Formats: sequence, C-alpha cells, structure tokens
Amino acid sequence: MSALAHLLNLPALAAAAPPARGAPIGDILWASVVATLLSAVVLWVAAAHRAGRIVWLRRAAQRAERVTGLPGWASLPLIVTGAAQGIAVFGFYWDVAKHIDTGRDPGPFGTVAHYPILVGLAGITLGGFLAIVLGTDEDGGASSAGSVRLARGWHAPLGGLLIFLCGACALVGFPLDDVWHTLFGQDVTLWGPTHVLMVLGASLSVLGCWMLLVEGARARTSKRASRSQRAMLRWREIALGGAFLIALSTLQGEFDYGIPQFQLVYQPILIALACGGGLVAARVRLGRGGALGASLFYLAVYGALSLIIRQLIGASTLHFPLYLPEAVLVELVALWLERPRAGTAGRSIRARPVVFGALAGVLVGTLGLATEWGWSHVWMPLPWPSSMLAQAAVLGPLAGLAGGVLGGCIGGALDRGRPGAHASTRPPAWVAGLAGALAIACIAWPLPMNAGAPMSATAQLRTLNPGTHRTVAATFHLSPANAAKDAQWVTVTAWQGGGIVVDRLRRTAPGVYTTTEPIPVWGNWKTMLRVSRGRALDAIPIYLPNDPAIPAAEVKAPATFTRVFARDKKIMQREAIGGDLWLAIPAYLVLLVIVTLWIVAIAWALNRLSWPREERAASTTARPKPKGAVAGVTG
Repeated sequence: MSALAHLLNLPALAAAAPPARGAPIGDILWASVVATLLSAVVLWVAAAHRAGRIVWLRRAAQRAERVTGLPGWASLPLIVTGAAQGIAVFGFYWDVAKHIDTGRDPGPFGTVAHYPILVGLAGITLGGFLAIVLGTDEDGGASSAGSVRLARGWHAPLGGLLIFLCGACALVGFPLDDVWHTLFGQDVTLWGPTHVLMVLGASLSVLGCWMLLVEGARARTSKRASRSQRAMLRWREIALGGAFLIALSTLQGEFDYGIPQFQLVYQPILIALACGGGLVAARVRLGRGGALGASLFYLAVYGALSLIIRQLIGASTLHFPLYLPEAVLVELVALWLERPRAGTAGRSIRARPVVFGALAGVLVGTLGLATEWGWSHVWMPLPWPSSMLAQAAVLGPLAGLAGGVLGGCIGGALDRGRPGAHASTRPPAWVAGLAGALAIACIAWPLPMNAGAPMSATAQLRTLNPGTHRTVAATFHLSPANAAKDAQWVTVTAWQGGGIVVDRLRRTAPGVYTTTEPIPVWGNWKTMLRVSRGRALDAIPIYLPNDPAIPAAEVKAPATFTRVFARDKKIMQREAIGGDLWLAIPAYLVLLVIVTLWIVAIAWALNRLSWPREERAASTTARPKPKGAVAGVTG
C-alpha cells in the first residue's frame, strides 16, 4: 500500500475498536449544529437574493451565462451540481472499496471517504436549490418549457426541482443510515435500504441536470450562440448522457468488486437495464454517435476511478462492464431504422423513440449481454458461468426491452419541443408504465433467497506462511459430493483485513475443490468458503477474528475441520444484529414511498417538459367548452 494510502487511513488506525452500531452522540450533536448553520446561511442568501438585497449571486449567474450561452438560472446550477456529482461518485466508490478492504467505520465522520460523499450530496442539493432560487420570470424562457410558477414573476425550472428533490432525499439518507445502524447493526452491503436511498438520489439527480440543460437550451433558441458555446453545449450533453449511464450502473458495485450478496444473474439484468435506458436515451436526444459518445464518457470516468482508487489510494480494484458493444448495437439499430425506403427519405428515430428503444433493448439484452459474458471472463472477478444461462437468456432480453422502452420515453421527452417535433410522437403513458412494471418484475424475480439443501464441507489447510501473518492453501471436500453442481460460483473470499481475495476454486474431483492462491487467516481478515447455487447463497467460515464490539468470538482455522454451511448473510454481515420486524417493515416502507415519489416526480416532470407552454395552450384552446359555459364560467 502506498504512503498516501497509509496517510488516508490514519483515522481508522487511531480507532482501537470501531463500534458495530451508530455514531457517538457527540458526532450527532456537532453534525446537527453544522447542518443547521449551513442551512440557515443558504436560506438567508436565497431570501436576500429574491428581495434584491444582494447582487453577487445574480452576477455569478450572469458570468456563467456569458461562458456557456445558457441562461444563468440553468448554467450556474449545472456547474455546481456537475462538480458535486463528480465528487460524490468518487467518494462513493472510494467508500465501497474501503469497506471491502477494512470493514466497518468507527463512525459516520471517522472515515475520510465519507466526506466527499457528504460534500457531493450537499452540493447536489444546493445546485437544485440555486436553480429554484434564481428561477425566471415569465419572459425568461423557462416557463415556456413547463416550469412551475412559485410566485408572480418567479418560475422554478423543472430540472432544478428534480435535482433538489433527489439531492435532499439522498442527503437525508445520511442521518437515516446512522439510525438504521443503531437499530439493526451495521450492514456491510451496498444494497442496504439507506445506502440505496443515497445512491439512487445522487444518481437520479443526473436526469434532473439533463432536463435543466434542455430547458436552458430551449430558452435561448432565439439567441445566436457562438461556435464555442455550441460546442460546449454538445460536449455537456454527451457528458450528461455518459453520466446518466454511470448513474444507472452504480448499484452494480458489489458485482464490480466480486462480493455480491445476491444472485449473480442480477449483473446481466442490471447491465441490460442500464444500457437499454442510458444508451437509447442518449441516441434519441443526441442523434448519430450519441450512444457511442455516452459509452466512451462512461469508460473514461470508470477507468479514471479504477486507476485512482487502486494506484493512488491503494484500495481494491474497481472492475466494470464494457458497454461499448451495446453502444455499437444501439447505433446500428438507429441507422437501420433511419435508412431510406422505396425512394423515400429516411424517418428519424426521434419520431418513434419507443419502437427504436424496444428493438435496441432486445439486442442489448441478447447480443450485448453475449459480449459482456466474454468480457466477464477477461476482466470481472466473477465470470458468468453456463449454469446462469437459462435465467439470463430470459431475464436479460426482458430487462433490455424494459430499459430500452424507458430510455426511448426519456430521450423522446428530452428531445421533444425542438423545431419539427410534434405531439403525435409522444407515446401513451401506459407504455412507460408497462415498461417500468416489466423492469420491476425482472428485479423482483431473483430476489427471494432460501437456505438450499443441507451441505457441509471438510477442509484441509496447509500453512504456506506461518507466524502472525499466516496464509494457507486449502482443499475442501463437500458433502454431498454433488452439492455444488451447477453452482454460480464456488470461491474462497477473504476481505476486510486490508484488501480482498476472491479465489475461484479449482475442481479436482467430484465434490473436491482446491484454492489457487494463498488465503489469509490472520488479523482482521474475514475468510469464508462461499457457494452460490440457484436461490441459495451459503457459506462456512474458515477464519473470523474476535470482535468484542459486536460481540462475536474468533473462529479459528485449524489444519482440519468440518463445518455446516449457513446462510451467507449470517457470516458476511455478522455486524447486522437483526431487530424487531415492526421496526424493519416501516423502514422499508419509507424507502418504498420515497422511491415511488421519485418515480412519480420524474414521470410528471418529463411529461410537463415534453409539452411546451404554447402547445399546452393550443390543446386547451382547441378543447370544446362545456355546455352552458358563459364568460369563462363553467357552471
């Protein structure tokens, strides 16, 4: 590990025994004071700006407008939110790697990786709030794109409202995460309810940014932009397309690091949803090359994150899907649909984004996943096995179809309102609803887990490196011998001792598996044999350290032992102490309510964005008045 890594780990090194639950009361008090003071400052600035008592905020917005060509109410919030999202995504992957390498935190403010996340989430919320505060009057352009009237002469852009909603909910997830840990112990998993709340909030704010940029671009349609401003706008749209692809990929983190705590079939499902949604939306909105540009931006960001986290910080390597073949498929489908037919000019996919999304999504879920299957054997820590093919062959295309249709709806809503677009290209609302239901079904189907048939293993350990830093080679005899037949993976996983080891065992005889690299069984390492077979994910401990904070006793690693497999979660998350069901159910219901609120808000905002004011007014004027209506009174 580098010197920089040692420096960054000083807070963890100084903590003798990190607590297994929530933060100390002192941390909660000072954090509450700081949050209250910062909120008071932000609210004062907002009130002073709207009352005309300060001018520096307006001048900052004007300066951003001169550079970008977009109105200040869009350009300045986009700069703030974009920077915050970059900080947040860096902190997120750093924090995931740190949990994998060193385990739980001494507290929410005892780990340096948490600070970029906190700053990023606060910055996202601030960016949305800035867009609302700056707003625009009725002649400022945003109102014509569907903005919301807050007061006379003050409209809030839709993108700003969505950014603020997503950022605020994600920011609230930080204290809620500590409450969850206090009640149920620390859940060292990405898919914990409060973790999902923070990750999804930050991720969905990218769509709010894209909407805000579209609103700003529409507001300047009557103004002549310079060549540099047009180039900057094009680049920012490509970057937002790539950022949206990244946002749709964040929940794949456990698979990227090789420690999934759910079925491996989730990886192709999530990839198909992300590619179908992100790449299709980018191609519809950006035109030719949009999907390729978005995928290249995605690869550049993930490549940089992987290098920084591994080489500069010294943490575990971040792996990631390829996405480039899927982008090529999306572009080819678009070119095929746009080709001229029988002497007539080709018809743009913008006129039928749902049809395009459906076709591209199915290809993504078939040929695209086939390329990711090969990529998993080159780069991913857990290659996709043939035993997963049956499920992936069904759920992959369905997820791609759902993602593609949703991507077509999103891209069409973002693109609609440009010159030449017509209301007739707007798909019925039920199309997006049906695609969303299909996406939920694809996610829900593999979710239930069970204990599987009883299974045990007899281990024979051979010491390779004796002493305090003991490593071993191991041979495991499973009983029954066919217990791991058609398993998705059979690995020895060691983590939280200063790194991660995911050793894919070699089968030497029926029911006999051997390690292929040294396995650590010392210090804080948590080392276990993991077997994933269908809906059962089971494990036995090989070595677990003494942990009085949980409390949990040491599990030694003798030369020979026989142990019975248990649910993997019981060993992987032994800090999670469980809790009363009447407390857990409301917590998940709150998360469900927030996610539902996001979905409704996004659907409402996209629908409103796709109906410019003049088009809405025309449709209202064309509507026949009720019988008996006199002077605007309808009875």
